[in-house]
Amino acid sequence: MLDLDFIRNNPDAVKKAVRDKNEKSDVDAILKIDAERRQVITELDNLRHQRNQTSEEIARLKKEKKDADKLIQSMKSVGERIKIMEKQLEEIDKPLREQLYWIPNVPASDVPVGGAAANVEVRQWGQPPAFNFTPQSHWLLGQQLKILDLERATKISGGGFMILKGAGAALERALINFMLDVHTGQHSRKVGIALPLKDSLFNDGISQPRKVGISLIPNDSLFNKGIPQHYQEINLPYLVNQKSMFATGQLPKLADDMYQTAEQSWLIPTGEVPLTNIFRDEILDSDTLPRYYVTATPCFRREAGSHGKETRGINRVHQFNKVELVKFVHPDTSFDELEKLVTNAESILQALGLHYRVIKLSTGEMSFASAKTYDLEAWAPGLGRYLEVSSCGNFTDFQARRANIKFRDPAQAGQVKFVHTLNGSGLALPRTLICLLETYQQSDGSIVIPEILRPYLNGQELIKS
Repeated sequence: MLDLDFIRNNPDAVKKAVRDKNEKSDVDAILKIDAERRQVITELDNLRHQRNQTSEEIARLKKEKKDADKLIQSMKSVGERIKIMEKQLEEIDKPLREQLYWIPNVPASDVPVGGAAANVEVRQWGQPPAFNFTPQSHWLLGQQLKILDLERATKISGGGFMILKGAGAALERALINFMLDVHTGQHSRKVGIALPLKDSLFNDGISQPRKVGISLIPNDSLFNKGIPQHYQEINLPYLVNQKSMFATGQLPKLADDMYQTAEQSWLIPTGEVPLTNIFRDEILDSDTLPRYYVTATPCFRREAGSHGKETRGINRVHQFNKVELVKFVHPDTSFDELEKLVTNAESILQALGLHYRVIKLSTGEMSFASAKTYDLEAWAPGLGRYLEVSSCGNFTDFQARRANIKFRDPAQAGQVKFVHTLNGSGLALPRTLICLLETYQQSDGSIVIPEILRPYLNGQELIKS
């Protein structure tokens, strides 16, 4: 949520943000209501001041045993007027708040303006694998290997759900555990990993580098400031209340895409929601900033506006697992922290040897609450396109205002200020699984397991029928 003072003092910038994000918020209506509100507040303040002065005068007259009846009568009329004005203020506050809820965050100055065509590719890593056979889609591979069952998932729950079986379920669990291990332990130090890929496993028609050199911290310059980069793992509830969904920006805008229970709780659409809300209505010690947290949770999304889009296979499903990274940081460092967050997510893709690109999203492609967002898109050879496996965003103080998360700034005499929040997928399943299956497939339909995952699978090297 934006500060009302900011909107009042920067109406053109806010209107531009609304336009650039393709929102329909009425900034002029907010300013009109705000003007009425300030008039009421001014009158209320004057009346209360008058009441205080009159009360002192009445007390003086009574002490001097003089007649105070006229003043007492005037006090009654002032008191009645105050009650009327207080009620009027309440009636103004509600529509003002409701209008404010629909104002998006203002994009950072370096965010490109426009829709999907305005997105900017920042960099790529690796090369798309080359095959001497036609690569298959993940759903065909999964069906042949008996590790993916979409038909029975549909029977159980309807369209948009999946069942992973046997080696498929184990592979996803291995991916999640590997991601958690990296984020909780390996970002705090430089790690160089050489992954020798056995020729015997890669001589079946796939052109793949025999060695993948991996730095889990690709941009060392971002990590030389003496702050450990590991994340603390948190296990969180999967049901949250309305305040939690509002705080991170899912409500009211995205209500149709969410699952709500009869008890007015909500199934989490991402681990970002409960993780960001752990400090709701708290004031943090500045010495503890930045704070980094990671969680692995299922995510539940109705995808109300996505019917018929990419529904084949497991690219777009209503329930999926995701490893989520969340940061609480000082406002002065949040954009540097965003760059670090992106490299933390990239480290997983590099360790897995998956070709990907980093995209800086345009204003029209960013989320309602974000000020700046990078998407990580991994290459899926069977589908022949990139899939978003991570979205990393800086929400500045937008979520913190909604959640009332603050810190005391010793640099400004202990002034209480809002923190900045960031989050990103590190990474999301099942799209990471799609890219892995399709990248490491062999002509016989088997899947080579990346060496870095094999310790999580008791040394298993292949998934085969």
